[in-house]
Amino acid sequence: MNRKLTDEYKLTTRVKRLFREGVREFSLVQPGDSVLIGLSGGKDSLALVDLLGELRRHNNNRFRVEAVHVRMDNVDYRTDDSYLRDRCAESGIPFHLLRGSFSPDRNEKRSPCFLCSWHRRKILFETAQAQGFNKIALGHHQDDILQTALMNLTFAGAFATMPVLLEMRKFPVTIVRPLCKVREEDLRAWAQLNAYQPLDKVCPYDKLSNRTEIKKIFADLEALTPEFRFNFWHALLKAGKLVEREA
Repeated sequence: MNRKLTDEYKLTTRVKRLFREGVREFSLVQPGDSVLIGLSGGKDSLALVDLLGELRRHNNNRFRVEAVHVRMDNVDYRTDDSYLRDRCAESGIPFHLLRGSFSPDRNEKRSPCFLCSWHRRKILFETAQAQGFNKIALGHHQDDILQTALMNLTFAGAFATMPVLLEMRKFPVTIVRPLCKVREEDLRAWAQLNAYQPLDKVCPYDKLSNRTEIKKIFADLEALTPEFRFNFWHALLKAGKLVEREA
């Protein structure tokens, strides 16, 4: 077998295995669920569409899954909604395009990223409730989860992260992150393998956050010891930070 084919086979097998492990270990998707994917248009959410679509087919369509792309009109970025619609159609997933916007905030601590994210989530929650979805699936991968924990330790003095499963108190909706055990580097390679179309224009605030610096520190820690990722993940797991229920 040619080396390229071997590498592609290993990548595909690894991504699918880790995806299924995450779903099974944390009971993220079960028969009878109605799952709404938050589709940003980036590589991670596109991978989530493909993998959840395949999972549903292999489970005889025993759960419902649809995708929503929220476009914020006052942020200077561009996405190709026809491409997103076509990718969803290939996985047999209905696609919905919704629009939103937000007003400038006088509170300087609230960055445009925070405001945009908050309003996107609000639209997702409202849509999920109105359309009878009990779960919202987001495309955060293992690096996102670990780097968020490192950010919280550094800037907030708290050992916390974005949970793999979060049961909401105010809403009858659970947030799930099925890519929780997949590495970002594998998703980059997966996107290339599957010829994902990049965003037409990325968000102008994308490189202006503390997360960019934390990514560099995270890479340095992984270079220091290959066990760092494994140890950090299991510390979060043992502390009960990967599955949460709002008080």
